[in-house]
Amino acid sequence: MMKYTIKALLMVIAITALSACGVSFEEEEVAVKDAFKTGFQEEPKKTNKENEDIQFYLPFGFEIEEQSKNNVILKNGSKKYILFYNQQEDTSSRIVYETTSQSKDAFEVNETITDDNRFGFLLVNHKSEKENNLIIGIGGVKLSTETKVRNLETEAKTLIQIANSVQTKDE
Repeated sequence: MMKYTIKALLMVIAITALSACGVSFEEEEVAVKDAFKTGFQEEPKKTNKENEDIQFYLPFGFEIEEQSKNNVILKNGSKKYILFYNQQEDTSSRIVYETTSQSKDAFEVNETITDDNRFGFLLVNHKSEKENNLIIGIGGVKLSTETKVRNLETEAKTLIQIANSVQTKDE
């Protein structure tokens, strides 16, 4: 009986220690901002997918699940992503950002960045450790997904790569 008590106690201690080692939203907030800014400045990846309006890059493992006017639903395993585009807006447009950022009361992260001819934005709505809305866009393009706090940085790197690669077919 003593063996089981010791094993149970060790298990409780291990679980407590592991849960205490989790990444906080504040720590991940800094990392997600850095990932966004770095990705915005990188050269766009070569496009490997297209629909009737746009061409874009999809990383390995991603697939197109569904398409409709101005939206492409992407899937990577069980995760879903929404790629929204407005081909009437160029890469310097702020309309998609303004509309999106005003649709919620407040975002815990609301970052923008500009260069010569592009406007980028990062929005994060932190609901809990397991539920965060991540939105990244450039001009008339935005990608969104829901993710855990610990995955914000990784997801941001992926979303900015995709957003950075989107080209309208009339370009």
